[in-house]
Amino acid sequence: MAKRSIAVRILGAEYRIRSEADEASVRRVAALVEETMMRIRDRTQTVDTLDLAVLAALNLANDLLALRDGAEREVSGDLAPIDPDRLARLIATVEGAAAEGLELG
Repeated sequence: MAKRSIAVRILGAEYRIRSEADEASVRRVAALVEETMMRIRDRTQTVDTLDLAVLAALNLANDLLALRDGAEREVSGDLAPIDPDRLARLIATVEGAAAEGLELG
């Protein structure tokens, strides 16, 4: 499948994302990144978008690692199953967040 450029807005700035993923998926990822950045901005009063992006990436990576750790424990029978859709969204978000022109998938 050919990559195409999809325009998304995060905190008022436009980013063009090159991806093979469908447009709706890219927009869902962008919405999750924006939601995370807005939540951090409101909580910390941080205004620098780069700082917000780094904090959002750290928060999302923390969620991803917690899910991965949980999946490893699940294999050994220690935990209930994880939500595969949430895991896929978190992976896509961490891989696709915060840089103009970043390529996804």
